[in-house]
Amino acid sequence: MYNPFPYDDPRAVNRPQLPAEAVGAVVSGTLEAARSLAAELAARLEAAPGKSPVAAFDGYATADWSRMINLLSQQLLQRGIALEAVDFREVLKTEEEIHALIDPLLEWDREKDPTLLYGRIFRGGYEALLDESRAAGFRTRIAGLRSSEGTRRVVVVYGSGCLMPRMRDLYDVRCYFDVTPKESILRIRRGEYANLGDRTARPANQVIRRCYYADFEMAVHLRGELLREGLLDYYLCSDHPDRLELIPRKALEQIFAALALYPFRCKPVYLEGVWGGTYVKKLRNLPDTMRNCAWVFDLIPMEVSVVVEAGSERLEFPFFTFVQREGEALMGAKCVEKFGGYFPIRFNYDDSYHSTGNMSIQVHSGAQYNHDHFDELGRQDESYYVVVAGHHARTFIGFRDDADIDAFIRDIKLADKEYKPVDYLKYVSYEDSKPGLQVMIPAGTVHSSGRNQVVLEIGSLTIGSYTYKLYDYLRPDFDGKPRPIHTWHGERNLVRERRTSWVRQNIVQQPREVRSGEGWAEYIVGEHDLLYFTLRRLEFERSIEDDTRGRFHVLTLVDGERVRIRSLDHPERFFDAEYMDMVVVPADMGRYVIENLRAEPICVHKTMLKDGFDRE
Repeated sequence: MYNPFPYDDPRAVNRPQLPAEAVGAVVSGTLEAARSLAAELAARLEAAPGKSPVAAFDGYATADWSRMINLLSQQLLQRGIALEAVDFREVLKTEEEIHALIDPLLEWDREKDPTLLYGRIFRGGYEALLDESRAAGFRTRIAGLRSSEGTRRVVVVYGSGCLMPRMRDLYDVRCYFDVTPKESILRIRRGEYANLGDRTARPANQVIRRCYYADFEMAVHLRGELLREGLLDYYLCSDHPDRLELIPRKALEQIFAALALYPFRCKPVYLEGVWGGTYVKKLRNLPDTMRNCAWVFDLIPMEVSVVVEAGSERLEFPFFTFVQREGEALMGAKCVEKFGGYFPIRFNYDDSYHSTGNMSIQVHSGAQYNHDHFDELGRQDESYYVVVAGHHARTFIGFRDDADIDAFIRDIKLADKEYKPVDYLKYVSYEDSKPGLQVMIPAGTVHSSGRNQVVLEIGSLTIGSYTYKLYDYLRPDFDGKPRPIHTWHGERNLVRERRTSWVRQNIVQQPREVRSGEGWAEYIVGEHDLLYFTLRRLEFERSIEDDTRGRFHVLTLVDGERVRIRSLDHPERFFDAEYMDMVVVPADMGRYVIENLRAEPICVHKTMLKDGFDRE
């Protein structure tokens, strides 16, 4: 997600029934949160005279502690208590030493990576960034500050990584400032963040690239440990520095546990693109200032957030924060074990409706390639389900039976180097698009979503994004520069055997009935040994019942206006979904029903893990 549009969709709000105790414990507003923390810290000081309480402010990459520290200082001084703020960056290695650790993991060869997108995961964590001498001095300094003989003082240590295991024993109060993925990227683009250890920021795309392979990676793993082990005293929703929400750990856990009992929807992220269309922009009343809407990240696990209504407040968390705390209830124990705690399927829309052209011809890499080249977990399989199709819409998939693939590779390289157009229809096969067409795209399959359609894209687990554009019609990007082409990686991932005949026998399937009854039926629309998830369509007039049986379902209303997804055992637990909304049904829900809230026939696309996914 390199360039999200700065828009907050107001519709994606979840309203689980929360314990009154949890709702009442939430402190809304930065000043109010500072007052609350000041009162607790002052009480600790009074309870142990001569011992300064020490608080830790850790947080996700791009977290900003400055306003809270200043307001906390003001509140404490009104009580006659001084605040000593200690920047945890003081214990880190030098900028040059950190670059020497991380930069070799990033790709700098523009022949392989024209826009410097890729790298390898930094596995050292915050621990590897510590200067041991400075770390020892830091511990000595905090011990000295803790002794407050003759001084009424509170100490706050702030900075990413300050709650790492070896430092936790130093703190009396532990706080975590979380930031949603979209806001993190926007802060980088606004110039509000330099990579950890850097004195000043590099170009925005390079900052983001290093975040994906290092800064975000470190933050995610530490946050998960703190949440799973219940090590925090307070969690703060900190997207908006002027209106933070301070949530005690017990209240946070109650809120997450309640949400995991309900069907829920994530808050989408919208992105423009040169091939972007107009359908979703009109459907969801996106701002006029958007040039178009190419990608709709409705459920990209590492990129979206969840909004929960708590009394009069709306609390926004990164979706993966919720996953890290409630993984088993949400996904099931086998899924958590198989995929290392990550949500294993991602969902978005690609909108080229009434656009200027096709998506680029592209290919993705598989698990072994991702591991060998990027030290990355997961393969990048995809699938397209056509939701909307205009005149002459096409879905490109596989090579033609008569394609000369060597010639195709030569042509795309010439297009990249010498700006020569490619007659791609000589090489790439396609299916005529119509609503309901399901195309599976195992890693290595050449493909593209054509002009004048909206597809529901469903893919396998990838933390990063490994899309290798092979041909992009010689068009410039919004900045006027040619769009980058990735033939080096692309050529090494193309599976040449996937031609028209193979495609139509294997990954473009006719629906086959699974079960049916009066006024309802379930069909498999896509399932293959190369993908670990199964793609279904539910068709009904009034309602249809289902059962998660310990595996999460993701439901998308692809035809119809409004449905209610409701637990059968607990009817008060429901979510009302509108056209093209995506809803997660947690693994622990069990039996549920989808009810038509209007009069027209309904089609719901259902995705779930296949039987035996954990043995693949």
